[in-house]
Amino acid sequence: MLVTEGLSKEFNGFRAVNQVDLSVAPGTIHALVGPNGAGKTTLFNLLTGFLKPSSGTITIAGRDVTGLRPEQIAREGVARSFQITSLFDVLTLREHVELALQGRSGQGFEFWRSDKRLRRFRDETDDLLEQVGLAGMAHLPAGSLAYGQKRALELALALALSPRLLLLDEPTAGMGVEDVARTVDLIHRIREDRTVVLVEHNMKVVGDLTDRVTVLQFGQVLAEGPYEQVRSDPRVITAYLGESVA
Repeated sequence: MLVTEGLSKEFNGFRAVNQVDLSVAPGTIHALVGPNGAGKTTLFNLLTGFLKPSSGTITIAGRDVTGLRPEQIAREGVARSFQITSLFDVLTLREHVELALQGRSGQGFEFWRSDKRLRRFRDETDDLLEQVGLAGMAHLPAGSLAYGQKRALELALALALSPRLLLLDEPTAGMGVEDVARTVDLIHRIREDRTVVLVEHNMKVVGDLTDRVTVLQFGQVLAEGPYEQVRSDPRVITAYLGESVA
């Protein structure tokens, strides 16, 4: 589903992502982990077109998308969540999802369309809100939600695009234990018929969710494999805990 070959990104001589070869199998959950500054978010920005590679290629479902803009990559069936929530506090949950569904229909910039046009998405909107555990809250303004609920709404907006590849950037960041558990369960439920790539610091979440893990350090792939294999790799232990501990 996703392949990168020799993918690199330089900023004024500093190579934040360095010759990354990545292969993500269809229908899997694949985690990108590593210490702070390892290049995870930069890699995500390359995959979604927010940054252009200095070199290398990105292929999604067999199509070369290297250098395409974010909206072009989105049309290839890619959706992304971000580390920081970005919602309209005064719009209701239903209005958020209806606008996302309108965007998928090709009318995303026609904000003057009537409420009647948006109402044709009502059933699908309610279904998406139910999928992410927000059923019965469609009428509430987004600003009234707890943090974990806002993350769930953002996931509904991503799912509204019907992505075949879903990229989640720190989906459990800042959550309490209960919200983390709900989010892990939610990702398990929505993985059907799609591929998920996530950046995550919580190693318990990585262990609970993922089929395969890629560890980055200094912008390079340090190790890759199933979670249990990677977590016991001496190189990974050293990267996270330091030479003296390892």
